[in-house]
Amino acid sequence: MPVTTGRGIAWLNALPPADAESELLTCCASRRWAAAVAAGRPYRDADALHAASAEHLDDLDWADVEEALNAHPRIGERAAGQDRESAWSRGEQSGVNDAEAATRQALADGNRAYEDRFGHVFLICATGLSAGQMLAALQERLSHDADAERPVVRAELAKIVAIRLDKLRTAAEGK
Repeated sequence: MPVTTGRGIAWLNALPPADAESELLTCCASRRWAAAVAAGRPYRDADALHAASAEHLDDLDWADVEEALNAHPRIGERAAGQDRESAWSRGEQSGVNDAEAATRQALADGNRAYEDRFGHVFLICATGLSAGQMLAALQERLSHDADAERPVVRAELAKIVAIRLDKLRTAAEGK
């Protein structure tokens, strides 16, 4: 399958399988997802990559989703690492940077309540959201039961993964 657009796709297609999986894990920390997406190469273009990603995200068991969730910091807590994934996370959560102390505290309290209720980190695609918008979503989602919350978590994870795949491709275009 010839590559029709973007050096980023060509770069991803050309990586050895283990390297491709490693790069994809920065987009989603589910090893099953990364292996499946890497195995599906070569991709014709970004649309094909995104379609494969979405398909494999839909196929994940809940344990695979939880594996991905374990790589995400709490909303309002800055990822400390110097790696690409940590930098992306800090940028995605930049809406919290200028939040008032009361909002930050409410997010911290809400994170704890959410984790107590659902057993995993509160996940939201924070890109472009203010701290207040994240807090409102957190408070609303605390009213869910597990059956209502799991599809929301999957949808938020899919949004984050799509954004990160585009960041990965863009970063690769500079290589």
